[in-house]
Amino acid sequence: MSGLVSLALLAALTQTPARAEDKPVYRCPGNLYTDALSAKEAHDKGCKTLDGAPITVIQSVAPKGSGAAKPAAGGGAGEKVSPDDQKARDADRRKILEAELRKEEEALAGLQKEFNNGQPDRKGDERNFQKYQDRVNEMKAAITRKEADVAALKRELGNLGNVPASK
Repeated sequence: MSGLVSLALLAALTQTPARAEDKPVYRCPGNLYTDALSAKEAHDKGCKTLDGAPITVIQSVAPKGSGAAKPAAGGGAGEKVSPDDQKARDADRRKILEAELRKEEEALAGLQKEFNNGQPDRKGDERNFQKYQDRVNEMKAAITRKEADVAALKRELGNLGNVPASK
């Protein structure tokens, strides 16, 4: 008798759908399959139900490996650099920063000269005061950016310490 009950239970389980919430699956234009739509939304979008059609769900494959990106050769954080190499790198860095600082200071001086203490010369196409004012505001913003760049370069040079620049 228990064999008959288990057989009836097995038959009942195989006839029920395998979906968790028993929602209909819709096939929408553009090969989009979804069960997140209501019947009205599916009809409005031109979707059709997939009753009785076999549905196969394929799981994505996890990428092989540990998932962590491997560092590039020659530049790993764990690699030790000889003190002489580090001094050479620091000296090169200082030289580059000093050259960039000189270039930025020259550009800042040029902008400040053109700005003329807030009264730059008007150009021919600036008969309209608003155009002139827009150019003055752009110049102020450019000077502010250059001053911030110069300050950042000076900070960076200060962080280097007393490493002499190689000539």
